[in-house]
Amino acid sequence: MKNKNIYLKNKIATGLLLLAATTGFAQTTAQETVRPYHVAIADAQVKDLHHRISITRWPQQETVADQSQGVKLAQLQGLVRYWENGYDWRKAEQRLNALPQFMTKIDGLDIHFIHVRSKHKNAMPLIITHGWPGSVFEMLKAIDPLTNPTKYGGKAEDAFDVVVPSMPGYGFSERPATTGWGPEKIGAAWDVLMKRLGYHHYVAQGGDWGAVIADAMGRQAPEGLLGIHVNMPATVPAEVAKVLKEGGAAPAGLSPKEKAAFESLNKLYTKGGGYAGMMVTRPQTLGYGLTDSPVGLAAFFLDKMNEWTYSGGNAEKSLSKDEILDDITLYWLTSTAVSGAQLYWENNNNNFNAVEQKTADIKVPVAITVFPGEIYQAPKTWAERAYPKLVYFNEVNKGGHFASWEEPELYAAELRAAFKSLRK
Repeated sequence: MKNKNIYLKNKIATGLLLLAATTGFAQTTAQETVRPYHVAIADAQVKDLHHRISITRWPQQETVADQSQGVKLAQLQGLVRYWENGYDWRKAEQRLNALPQFMTKIDGLDIHFIHVRSKHKNAMPLIITHGWPGSVFEMLKAIDPLTNPTKYGGKAEDAFDVVVPSMPGYGFSERPATTGWGPEKIGAAWDVLMKRLGYHHYVAQGGDWGAVIADAMGRQAPEGLLGIHVNMPATVPAEVAKVLKEGGAAPAGLSPKEKAAFESLNKLYTKGGGYAGMMVTRPQTLGYGLTDSPVGLAAFFLDKMNEWTYSGGNAEKSLSKDEILDDITLYWLTSTAVSGAQLYWENNNNNFNAVEQKTADIKVPVAITVFPGEIYQAPKTWAERAYPKLVYFNEVNKGGHFASWEEPELYAAELRAAFKSLRK
């Protein structure tokens, strides 16, 4: 009965979506068709994954007591044992298939997305973009608080219609076969998507790459984009960015919060940025290992999950083993380690640098939430300089880089507050 109800729910949502898309934005070609999508990974792929895990060739143990050499052997082996013997990908599929999912072709690529409409009238359309090493799994727990705010302490007028696409080359979206799919192109594609769904006014949100794409959309300012919210803003001033790039002590005159932000970024650039250096310069070379070894992929991703969650260095204190493995397994089964890394090659700007990100050129209202476990905590002084259109800034007391994943209710509350003044 439960599966039948899910099926009926998706069929009804599909019909409503297609009706709205047809009446709101003319569908004149097969390229513009919005098609229902259902995840169904073949058993053979899952069996192959388990086999590869079972024959893992492990390296020696680290020679330090901390994680300065990378993910500790004991932690990864514990996660992998569960991956092989306890984890069930089919439960992840069920979570995805319980939501209305669709596919549509934009600029030659099939784009996968989740689209959940609120039961409340006049809900604000919202498109949310995930990051790396995340995926649409980051957003699943936040969808109900966003679409059904009265259940979580909000009001009916706080509701959102939520669209969560998989970026090109990530998850179930098609992998680009040519260059050019950087943040600007993705941002333009998201505007096409929202209007294809019948939305003529909407807002955009993102962290990590999602923030970079939201910034790009803010610069493009397509008709109907009311504003953006980011939880990894590009606020670093030019004079600070110069020192971070060239090395040296923190510039004189920084406030305590500005100095703390400098120190966090300096640590990333000097001790934690090797992952990005490889993807920016050699995504294909890196991809051979990540595409052939599931444990290699897990180690690469877990390294950043440990570092970027608000967990004191152990991602399993912020996310469950199942949640971590849902994301890693998605990349493995869709073979998107290389195509995901290629986005770094496409856009090798410093995504924290306000000048390189051209934040001053953003033409729509900007909202920012700073989470304490983020890669760096953007000071309000820098944010005000970087984003002339800043209309909302708030610092919260929990959550990290994967804000919607770690603290979905807090994340949803922040979006309600951030976009409140922009509602029509």
